[in-house]
Amino acid sequence: MSLPIEPILPDLVATLRTHNRIVLQAPPGAGKTTMVPLALLPEVPGKIVMLEPRRVAARAAAARLADLLGEPLGTQVGYRMRGDAKPGSRIEVVTEGILTRMIQSDPELTGIGTVIFDEFHERSLQADLGLALTLEIAEALRDDLNIVVMSATLDAGPVADLIGAEIITSEGRSYPVETRHIPRPLKPEERRGQRLATHVAATVRQALAEEDGSILVFLPGQGEIARTAALLTDLPSDVEVHQLFGAMKLADQRRAVAPADQGRKVVLATSIAETSLTIDGVRIVIDAGLARRARFDPASGMSRLVTERVTRAEAEQRRGRAGRTAPGICIRLWTAGEEGALAAYPLPEIADADLTGLALDLAAWGATPDQLTFLTPPPDKALTEAQSLLQALNCLEGNGLTPHGKAVARLPVHPRLAHMLLRAGKSAPRAARIAALLEARGPRINDGSDMSRALDRLGDRPELMREAKRLAKLVPARESEKINDGALLSLAYPDRIAKRRPGDRPRYHLSGGKGVTLDDADALAKQDMLVIAETDGHPTEAKVRAALPVTLSDLRPLHNSQFKTVTVCEWSRRHRRVDARERDMLGALVLEDRRWTDPPSDAVLSAALDGVRDLGLAALGWTKASRLLRTRISIAGSGFPDVSDATLLDSLPDWLGPHFHGQRTAADFADFDPLEALRAMLDWNAQQELDARVPAKFRAPTGTQVAIDWSDPTNPAIAIRLQELFGLTEHPTVAGLAIRLDLLSPAGRPVQSTSDLPGFWATSYADVRKDMRGRYPRHPWPEDPAQAEATRRAKPRGT
Repeated sequence: MSLPIEPILPDLVATLRTHNRIVLQAPPGAGKTTMVPLALLPEVPGKIVMLEPRRVAARAAAARLADLLGEPLGTQVGYRMRGDAKPGSRIEVVTEGILTRMIQSDPELTGIGTVIFDEFHERSLQADLGLALTLEIAEALRDDLNIVVMSATLDAGPVADLIGAEIITSEGRSYPVETRHIPRPLKPEERRGQRLATHVAATVRQALAEEDGSILVFLPGQGEIARTAALLTDLPSDVEVHQLFGAMKLADQRRAVAPADQGRKVVLATSIAETSLTIDGVRIVIDAGLARRARFDPASGMSRLVTERVTRAEAEQRRGRAGRTAPGICIRLWTAGEEGALAAYPLPEIADADLTGLALDLAAWGATPDQLTFLTPPPDKALTEAQSLLQALNCLEGNGLTPHGKAVARLPVHPRLAHMLLRAGKSAPRAARIAALLEARGPRINDGSDMSRALDRLGDRPELMREAKRLAKLVPARESEKINDGALLSLAYPDRIAKRRPGDRPRYHLSGGKGVTLDDADALAKQDMLVIAETDGHPTEAKVRAALPVTLSDLRPLHNSQFKTVTVCEWSRRHRRVDARERDMLGALVLEDRRWTDPPSDAVLSAALDGVRDLGLAALGWTKASRLLRTRISIAGSGFPDVSDATLLDSLPDWLGPHFHGQRTAADFADFDPLEALRAMLDWNAQQELDARVPAKFRAPTGTQVAIDWSDPTNPAIAIRLQELFGLTEHPTVAGLAIRLDLLSPAGRPVQSTSDLPGFWATSYADVRKDMRGRYPRHPWPEDPAQAEATRRAKPRGT
C-alpha cells in the first residue's frame, strides 16, 4: 500500500544532499514517521536519531520500521527511552529528554549523521531544547549534521526561517475522512465528569450500531476514560474495549494499539493517540474536544492540570487518525459553529511550563537562553523561579553547576526528585519508590490525598516497581540514618512543607509562602504538618491532591539551615501599633511567635514611620501653629522645602525621624505635634526669608501682633478688634495681597469682614458705630475713624 508521503521522498533526499536542513510538512496519516527514516537510511552516513515525543509512539514507530525492514528490533532499528532500550545500529527512535542527555554526554554527537524531530508541532519543551542544542552543535562543531523537522500541522515558515531550512510539503491523506458534528452544543457542565462519560458512551454505542470498523475515542484524562469504560461493559462479545494513557502498563498499551483479536475494538485514549500511532482497524474517531494540560504558576512554584478545549490543529490531528488505513468518519462532540472559536495551535510548552529541568540543562551546557536559538524563548520570570529553586536545592552557584548539581543533572528525573534521591542515603530505595510514583503522575488515590496509600499499593503496578528499582541503582550508596517518607518528600519539596493554621478548617501555610487547603473529611486533615507533592494549582489557595505527614523532628536534621530565629519589628495595620516579635521560622513558616521585649530604637522608629505612612499625615497631632507653618512654607515659593503630603511621606526619616522618640501607637501619633520638626526644616536664614515673604503675624497700629490666617493662600486674613485699626487710611496688605479683615467688637465678637478698609470707614462704619456705642459706651467710637488714634483700651471712667 502506497502512502501520500512517498512521491516527495526523492525530492527530500535530493534536497538533503545539497542543503542539510529541511522542514517537512505533511498531514496526519501521510506516513512521514516510518517512510522518511527508511528513505534516508541508504542515503545518509552515520546513525539516524529520531526524536519522538511519546513513549508508546516511539516503541510503535521503532517496531514498524523494523518490521518494514524485515528485521527484529535491535538490529538496524532500535529505540531508547528512560528505563527501556533496544539499541539499533542505524536508526534509533528516542523519547524526549534522551536526546538532551546524548548531547550533554557527547557534544559532537559522534557517529550520528541525521537528527529528525518528529511531530514538532506539539512544541514540547524538550523538543524545543533539543532543537536549540542540535543547532548549536551543527553551527559550532558539525556542519555536516543533517537536521529534519517534521510536522503535521505546524506553520512551517517560522521554523524554517529559524534554522535556515528548505520547506518540503506533502499533500493529501491516504483516505478521505467525513467530519460530523453534534446538532447542539454541549453545556459546560456536560463536558466533565459523569455527564461527559454518559454522552461519549452513548455516541460510541450509536457509532457501533450504524458504522463498520473500530473506534478511537479521545478523552481528556484517565478519570474520564475509566468512567466511560465502566459504561461500556455490556457491549457485544465481538467488541473489545481498551484504555490508552501514558501511565498504564506497557503490555496494556501494546494491546490497545494491536489488531483486535476478533471483531472490532473501541480504544478510549488521551491525546497520547493523536500522533505517530496507527491503531489497526480504526475507521471512526469520536473526539470529545478536550485536552488536559499542565499549567505552571511561577509565583507559586506549582503546576496544575487543567482541562481545556482542543485547538484546531489538535482536532485536525485527531481527525487524521480515522483515515490511516481506510475511509473514515470523525464525530466531533461540538457544533460546527464552535469550530471558529477554537485556538489555532496549542501554546508551546516552554511558554507555560515548569522550567526547572530546562534551567538545569542550560547550566550543564554552560549557556544562557539568549545564547541559543529557541523558536520561543523561555519566559524570564519562570526561568528565574526555576533558577531560584535550583539554588535552594544546592544545584546552582552563580551561573554554573555545583558538584551536587552535576550529580542531579545525571539522573533521569525532575531535579527535585534527583535531589531527593541523592540525599536519601540508606533510604534511597524508598525515595526511588516516591520518585517513580511522582514521575508517573500517580501519587493520588480516589479517596484522599494521603500518598502513603499509593506507595503501599505500588506493588500492584509492576512497571512502577521496575522504575523504582532502576532509579535506586543509579544512586550511590551512602551511610545515613533512615528517613521516613514525609521527610524524604520534603527533600524534593522544601518549599512545600506545610503547617496547619489555627482554626477549625484544614488550611495550611507553606514554607514557600503560599496557602493550601484540604477537604474537611480528608484523612490528613488533622495533621499539624504535611509535605505537599501535588495541588490543583489554584493561584491563591490551592487544594491539596497528594501529600505525606511529617514532624518537626523529622525535618530538622535535613533542613537545619532553613530553621532560623528571626526578629521582626513592624507596623501592625490590624492593631495600629508597632509590633516587635521573635519568631522561630522554617522558610516562611512561623513555628513559634513571641514578643520581642527589647527591640533597638532604630527598628522601632522605622516601624513607627511605616505606621505614619499607613495612616497618613493626618494621624499626627497637628496644632493650629503647625498647620499655619506648613501652609506658609508651601506658599513661600522657590528655595523652600516641598511640604506636600507625597514628599513629606517619602522623606519621613529625614524630617520627622529625628523628632520621633518612643511613639509606637496611633494614639502616640495623635499626641505628637510636628511643629518643631517642620521648623527644623528651615535654617535661620530661611526662617527670616519666610517671615519676609509670608509673615506669620500682622502688626496693628497699636503694636498688637495678630496671627495671619493663610489657609487660603490667595486671601490671607486676620481677626482684630475694630478700634486697633483707627487711623489707617489704606487697606493693610501682606506679601502683595490685601488682608481680609475680620473685624471684632471690644468683646471679641465678629462685627464685619472687609477687604476695603477705607470703603468701610466711609460707608458701613456709621451703622456699626451706632450699634457699638450702645453696647460698649466706655469704648471710643469717633465719627471719623480714619483720623482717630488706634486703641485697645476703654475710655477712663467718668469720661
